[in-house]
Amino acid sequence: MSLQQIIDRRLSGKNKSIGNRERFLRRHKDQIREAVKRAVDGRGIRDMERGEDVKIPKKDLNEPVFGHGDGGVREVVRPGNTEYVKGDRVAKPKGGQGGGGGGGEASDQGEGDDDFVFHLSKEEFMQVFFDDLALPNLARTTLADTPEWRSQRAGFVSDGTPTNLHVVRSMRGALGRRIALGMDKRRELHELEAREQELLKEDRPETPRLLAETRERIQHLRERLNAIPFLDPIDLRFRARTRIPVPTTRAVMFCLMDVSGSMDEGRKDLAKRFFILLYLFLTRHYEKIDVVFIRHHTQAQEVDEQNFFHATETGGTVVSSALVLMEQIIKERYSPTEWNIYGAQASDGDNWHHDSGRCRELLADKILPLCRYFAYVQVAEPEQNLWEEYQKLQEDVGHFAMRKAVEASQIYPVFRELFKKEGATA
Repeated sequence: MSLQQIIDRRLSGKNKSIGNRERFLRRHKDQIREAVKRAVDGRGIRDMERGEDVKIPKKDLNEPVFGHGDGGVREVVRPGNTEYVKGDRVAKPKGGQGGGGGGGEASDQGEGDDDFVFHLSKEEFMQVFFDDLALPNLARTTLADTPEWRSQRAGFVSDGTPTNLHVVRSMRGALGRRIALGMDKRRELHELEAREQELLKEDRPETPRLLAETRERIQHLRERLNAIPFLDPIDLRFRARTRIPVPTTRAVMFCLMDVSGSMDEGRKDLAKRFFILLYLFLTRHYEKIDVVFIRHHTQAQEVDEQNFFHATETGGTVVSSALVLMEQIIKERYSPTEWNIYGAQASDGDNWHHDSGRCRELLADKILPLCRYFAYVQVAEPEQNLWEEYQKLQEDVGHFAMRKAVEASQIYPVFRELFKKEGATA
């Protein structure tokens, strides 16, 4: 049986243990997730990617322990007793719970113990932040132009680098070679040794000559057996690996944001919060994914990340212009047979009344047949004409979802609900 030793060379800070920290995070996953949700509600857009202090009630950290009691009936003299004798009943301390000498305040959870506070790093915070989220209906549609390669074990070879040497397989081959090469010689050697013992018992004139010849042959066979190498280069076996192409999942996310005059700063802030969550989620969980940013008022325009989140341009409202541009980009750059296409749209729902019906038709006839999933978030409470038109789609199309988020605290729950993994709770 081969033994494998794994050495963790990740750098740790002073007096810190990565293994213990990871186990701690797994054990208190629920409390940490709730703390992250509370932290998200109070953060600004630019402060999304940073760490967080997490408090866990001390009572949740207690672990059961075994203790050995004194046992039997014992009489103990307590030093400093000046008012009690045997048989007296000692009254409970006055003042109730919290009557001790400590001057601190009790926590809002537990039984007055101080909370345990530790700091989540930026990477740990974002990992918990996007836990149980995934793109719905993500499928391998085709091989990418530059295929990905995966290393796969392909048996053993006689040539290779020392790092790939398989010791057990090499020693097994060496043992088999030594047994095969020395089998006849060992059989003859055993026979000659038995013959030698018989000659020692005989007393004939030719016995000394036969004994000398036998011993000479025994010595020769032993030298031949000792000359068989313990390990020969032909015994060495190395692990062989081959590179095989694997299907590459390619996906593109279209982000459509309304920047019309009806979208005041508060609503734009809500839309930006949603798209920043989406952008961080995509870039952290999917290495090979394209993100297309489209801003629109009366006209739609494809912009980069900087302009999408920080440009101040505004105007009237024609939502269909963004959907038309999305369809055009799909036809030019993202074939549905090769790409998983997703769409996310944020608006206040206030649209030119003649245009809302066209938006529904564009989605139903042009966009949704090409998409794996399309999510619409309305950042206003009143059910505008666009919301009413989109509701007609939601009843018939399974990969179309729509939600409302009118407060900053609702953005994260809505985002999780739209992009939760199948079978996971939001």
